[in-house]
Amino acid sequence: MKTNKKRAAVTISMPQDMAEEYEKLAKKLAKNRSVLFREMFLAYKRQNLKAEFRELQTYGTALAQKKGVLTESDVEKIAFEGR
Repeated sequence: MKTNKKRAAVTISMPQDMAEEYEKLAKKLAKNRSVLFREMFLAYKRQNLKAEFRELQTYGTALAQKKGVLTESDVEKIAFEGR
């Protein structure tokens, strides 16, 4: 019979002082360590996605400026050209 695991145990190590801070934060927020870690991981992931988006946006803006695409109407002209 095949089992469908929905969770995986993960073990991490950190300096003792960091572990104590982590434990205090979990207690302060009234969350267990697993929930706190999941929330921290998701926040980190969101932050990285936003940074990646900004980086792509900056790249796209620079590329558009080189090609003379400066306004929304410039984009629309290119998008609908030849339709």
